[in-house]
Amino acid sequence: MSTPPPPGSHQPQGPQGPQGPQGPQGPEGPHGPHAQGPYPQGQQPPQGPHPHPYLPPQPVPGPWGQPSGGHGGHSGYGGYGGHSGYGGLPGQTARLNGLAVAAFVLGVLCFVPAVGLVLGLIALAGIRKRGERGKGFAVAGSVLSGVGLVLWAVFLSTGAAGDFWDGFRDAARGEGTAYALEKGQCFTTPSGSLQGVTYDVDEVPCGQEHDGEVFASFTLPGGAFPGDTEITRAADDRCYALQDTYAMDRWALPGDVDVYYLTPTSASWRTGDREITCLFGNSDERASLTGSLRNDGARLDGDQHTYLLAEGHLNRAMDEMPGAAAVEDDLAGYRVWAGRVSEALRTETTMLDRHRWPGGAEGPVTELVADLEAAREEWGLAAKAPDADTYYAHYGKGYDLLAADTTVTAREALGLATTPPDSEADGGGDGGRGDGGGGDDPGLEV
Repeated sequence: MSTPPPPGSHQPQGPQGPQGPQGPQGPEGPHGPHAQGPYPQGQQPPQGPHPHPYLPPQPVPGPWGQPSGGHGGHSGYGGYGGHSGYGGLPGQTARLNGLAVAAFVLGVLCFVPAVGLVLGLIALAGIRKRGERGKGFAVAGSVLSGVGLVLWAVFLSTGAAGDFWDGFRDAARGEGTAYALEKGQCFTTPSGSLQGVTYDVDEVPCGQEHDGEVFASFTLPGGAFPGDTEITRAADDRCYALQDTYAMDRWALPGDVDVYYLTPTSASWRTGDREITCLFGNSDERASLTGSLRNDGARLDGDQHTYLLAEGHLNRAMDEMPGAAAVEDDLAGYRVWAGRVSEALRTETTMLDRHRWPGGAEGPVTELVADLEAAREEWGLAAKAPDADTYYAHYGKGYDLLAADTTVTAREALGLATTPPDSEADGGGDGGRGDGGGGDDPGLEV
């Protein structure tokens, strides 16, 4: 076996010079940048006999002609070894001080100015000692951090920190914003209007004057923003369907109350906003509401609740009246609708018949059921009408039976509202749905 030559002996030299083989390096080594490795682009390494496969690793001369640690190019300090704190090898760029960069970043952000100032001072001392780069970063970071400390001192001494924290906490919770509204809450808006775009709201007791009262909310599916038209359609359909879960007695709703909704904008959609909030508001944009409109199972006795549940089936069926202005324009659609009304009346009369009513309400409810049964037969015949004239004949009889005085008498016996909804304001026989909820723009975007 051959013996390795002593340090300083002549070794075969490659294009690298006396420093020996190069290990994997960064953008700059001790001999300057190498874009394509240790050999110039296009030049192949010298060909010759390969080193003996059993020779031990050869020592690599250090920067002063001595082996670098006795381990050749495999020392724990990189392939070149001997990188002392004297500025590196000739032609090498001085190392950038990391603390200087950190001090500059913290100084610009001013989040923790004290830390930025300390890091800047430490970086300056290290740069002077080791000849590193980054003095400008260190000085700028120290100055900016010093200014930040002064600003923080003023901020804390004036009480602004408390206000900032309260605002941050409220924003994190969503308090004071349209996103924080929940079922049963009443609120006002800065403009006093439920149309347009808003973000800030003020929750107030429902006994005070307010612009809106939340009665339901639901979440839209994810994905791309569906567009304002599609969101409005979804809000219109769902909010009207959900109003009976909060205000079960439509007769108890004031005539100037309509359904509105808060919907996401394209901007809030990008932040994850998918919620539509359904609310009651005054149909007169310049007017407000006073008092809660909540009228559900929690505020009704058992007899009232059963009656309104049964009546709700009819209300929802009436809501599905076709959009065509005349039966002649959509006879098929009106026949389907009449069939749904007939089935809703069957469900209502069944529920009313099965319930045991108190003595004072039993007679009036029994008379009401008789009228509803007769109305169901007429609506069923309208569903089978061969032409518009036949449809009108049965529809008229069935509708008159629904508006008979027996409904008012039964309600009075149960202690419910006895004034029917305004037929003109409610669109005439459409179950109190109205004209679409506050006009062409029935809701706020948030």
